[in-house]
Amino acid sequence: MSFLIATSAMKILQWISLILATSGSLYAVLSLLAMIRFRSKPSPPPKHTFASWPPVTVLKPVHGLEKTLRENLRSTCMQDYPLYQVVFSVQELDDPAIPLLKQIQQEFGSDLVTLAVENCRTGTNGKINNLIGGLQHARHDILVISDSDILLRPDYLKAVVAPLADPEVGCACTLYKASGAESWFEKMELLTLNADLMTNVIFAHVTGASKFLLGASTALRRSTLEGIGGLAGLADYLVEDNEMGRRIWTSGKKLAVVPYLVDTIIDLRSPAQWWNHQVYWDQNSRAARPYAYFATVVIRPVPFAFLYAIARMGDATGLLVLASVFFLRLATSAVTLAWGLKDREGLKSLWLLIPHDLLALASWVLAYTKKTTVWRNAQFILTRDGRIVAREGKS
Repeated sequence: MSFLIATSAMKILQWISLILATSGSLYAVLSLLAMIRFRSKPSPPPKHTFASWPPVTVLKPVHGLEKTLRENLRSTCMQDYPLYQVVFSVQELDDPAIPLLKQIQQEFGSDLVTLAVENCRTGTNGKINNLIGGLQHARHDILVISDSDILLRPDYLKAVVAPLADPEVGCACTLYKASGAESWFEKMELLTLNADLMTNVIFAHVTGASKFLLGASTALRRSTLEGIGGLAGLADYLVEDNEMGRRIWTSGKKLAVVPYLVDTIIDLRSPAQWWNHQVYWDQNSRAARPYAYFATVVIRPVPFAFLYAIARMGDATGLLVLASVFFLRLATSAVTLAWGLKDREGLKSLWLLIPHDLLALASWVLAYTKKTTVWRNAQFILTRDGRIVAREGKS
């Protein structure tokens, strides 16, 4: 009897793992088709344009000396745009980035560059606290939020601001791709962003499967921000950009996704930091859309192909399925990275994709079971509604 039960359980395991490996492989093909459509379909001419470009304030929250920080910040000050202000904001008087910020301010002038040192503690989200301090110094009504690890091209401001010419658009964001990976764990991070996150984002954008807002590169009117409760209303959320987007589209405004890629520079110091960040990314996705994120288990073919081969004791059928899944995952990712995202770095790191996918399933599990998250070397407790509570505040 026990033998029959074990045999039946093994058969069920084989079928489940085969179904999930197949569904994940099918999704890989569909994602590639979505990327092809995204890259090939010409952008329609805009229905609304500005008579003249409106003045803009770029909010750039900074925390510490990141890799290529000087290049990232200088690129913000070299935009092909008639009138704009750049606000570099930090939270602490002793932030090690301040001397660099002062150098850049001196290079480009105080009319362009404003340095804001404001110790705001509105909520637990450090980025939002930093942005609140910077917003106090903003001179213009159109705001662009750009993370400190983003490297910009000179046409960036025109690209991200242009959709706001339509009064029905409440917010615009651009896509991004990771670059600058050096160590093996930075390359793993790059694959997470380029081979998974951006692939999923573009699939959602092309198919209309879900709405989203990418907070690393965002433009909106000050009146829109105030209409959803301001930055203070976002200060306790782990995924503040998702909450911002949700509030904007539920208010009746549209979200515009600009088919424009900016570079986000990978800066990780250790394998432990990479792993914490991997889990952090997954906790972000789970907090933003818990049910949708749970369903992503069906689009992870590599771990389940492994499980299928193991369940079949490594026989010819199991190994054939495993090899087929490997090939399809690597081939579709190679085309997506090299052609879709113009990501040569990711293509060179493709050999890490299989171990990356195996570890990603473990991270997926932790996103549902781990009650704390790590951000900027501090631990926070996750709540069920997507908010974060400082660890020391736990009763």
